[in-house]
Amino acid sequence: MTLNMSIPALLFPAISLTMLAYNARYLAIAALIRQLHSEYLSTQSKNTVLQIKNLRKRLWLIRNMQAIAIISFLTSVITMFLLYVEKNEWANVVFSMSLLCLMISLFLSFVEVQISTKALSIRLDRIEENK
Repeated sequence: MTLNMSIPALLFPAISLTMLAYNARYLAIAALIRQLHSEYLSTQSKNTVLQIKNLRKRLWLIRNMQAIAIISFLTSVITMFLLYVEKNEWANVVFSMSLLCLMISLFLSFVEVQISTKALSIRLDRIEENK
C-alpha cells in the first residue's frame, strides 16, 4: 500500500476527538475527587478511601491515555513531514507507530471504562442495600 498525505491526515480528527473525550473524563474525575476529599474529611469512611484508590487508578489510566494519544498525534505529523521530504520508508515506519499508539490509547480507554462501570455498579448495589 502506498502511503500518501491524506492517510495520516485522516487521524487528525480521530485523535482530536479522542483527546476531547479523554479531557472530559479527566475533568469529571477531578470534580469527583474534590467532592470525595471533602466527604472524607467529614466522615473518613472506608468506602470513601476505596473510591479514592479506584479514582487514583483511573486517573493514572487517563493520564497515560492522553500521553499516548499525543504521541500518536505527533507521529502522525512526523509521518506527513517524512512524506513531504520523500522519505517513504521512514514514513511507513513512523505511521505504523502512530497507529500502534492510537490502539494502545484506545485499549487503555477501554480498561478505564470497565473500571468506571464497575465502580458505578458497586455504588448502585450499596444504594439498593439501603432501601
